[in-house]
Amino acid sequence: MDLKNIQNIYFIGIGGIGMSALAKYFYANKFHVSGYDKTPSSITKTLENLGISIHYNDCIDAISKQFFDNEKTLIVYTPAVQKEHSELNYFISNGYRVYKRSEILGKITKNTFCFAVAGTHGKTTTSTILGHILNEAGLNATSFLGGIAENYKSNLILGGDKISVVEADEYDRSFLRLSPNIACITSMDADHLDIYGEKRALEESFIDFSNKVTDALFVKKGLPIKGITYGIEEEADYVAKNITIKNGTYFFDVQTPSEKIKNIELNLSGKHNVLNTVAALAMANKYGVSLQTIAKALKIFQGIQRRFTFKIKTDNLVLIDDYAHHPTEIDAVANAVRELYPGDKIVAVFQPHLFSRTRDFADDFAKSLAKFDALILLDIYPAREEPIAGISSHWLLGKIRLEEKKIVAKEDLIESIVAAKASVIIMLGAGNIGEMVNTVKESLLSKAI
Repeated sequence: MDLKNIQNIYFIGIGGIGMSALAKYFYANKFHVSGYDKTPSSITKTLENLGISIHYNDCIDAISKQFFDNEKTLIVYTPAVQKEHSELNYFISNGYRVYKRSEILGKITKNTFCFAVAGTHGKTTTSTILGHILNEAGLNATSFLGGIAENYKSNLILGGDKISVVEADEYDRSFLRLSPNIACITSMDADHLDIYGEKRALEESFIDFSNKVTDALFVKKGLPIKGITYGIEEEADYVAKNITIKNGTYFFDVQTPSEKIKNIELNLSGKHNVLNTVAALAMANKYGVSLQTIAKALKIFQGIQRRFTFKIKTDNLVLIDDYAHHPTEIDAVANAVRELYPGDKIVAVFQPHLFSRTRDFADDFAKSLAKFDALILLDIYPAREEPIAGISSHWLLGKIRLEEKKIVAKEDLIESIVAAKASVIIMLGAGNIGEMVNTVKESLLSKAI
């Protein structure tokens, strides 16, 4: 992609976590950046505070005049935007250079040494840990992240143009546009069946991705793809052993093919995050970062927003916010919270994400959500989808074998949480439930339940 004559970058769906990272990147590199999004959010507010103009109605007239110079303007859009979007169709019809987000990311990283993190779960945590390690090692990498890293208060770790870290997204087969040098695959559970149709097609796309990796591919032990393996307490090339927990902090040793380091300290919850950490450690170590440097970086890693994030943590009340929206992710969260609070009543607030995902994994959702003591279910967040007949939160609720369960409207959420009389509350989902968390936090603290 030749950006020599490009001055303006216009984003359709600029408030998405991946889109906003690209917007920040281009803005930092002195391009004129503007965009559209459906609704205001904390992400769009951050972009606007930088000086990026955003509007929230699909209206050609709302776009600044300078973006109508198609020789100097690039259009970037997310597949989540509806096909009938008038701005998108205007730019396509009038000969603008229009790219999907994944195409732009692929073009940006093509001439870099690219670290790519693939997998149906764990991408954001693993890539953020990796980006942090490389940054602490002084390698000046630019990392495009799928979450807000607490250490940087951003989903972009801005560095140079020689090394990049990216999430290799399987949705819409986007990761096949990347040119990965070192990569990992964290998981290959069935997901995005609205795109793939069946699990086998998803697995084949991961095989296609693995064939693009030029230098080293790391795979979680047990996945049906050849590569350098990593795991926990099992036979693997990179393995975490002797795991202990003290005051919510994990301590563990890591054995690599050539050396061992003891007492790595990780301030994240859940053994799934130990696994993600081993993947990031392996990738960085393969590149040449010493285990001692990695351990120092991990000790000060603060996590990612909405990844088992403590919003309240007192002796009597805990509120946790997590992005989990697939049964496997909910299982990991349930296991982690039980490990930390074995004797407490735990209530989960869950907002299903997508009608198709709810339909495709309903029985698995039912099993995962039944692991909590009580469940508060919100309506399905549709995102890019239209409703599917017969698929609703009421339908899902009927499948869940749990004595204490209910569906509530958003306006009744806080009252229902208080009524549950639980000492541990966990809010789960990839929709706009994340925008509700701070309001819930403030209300709970004021009620001092």
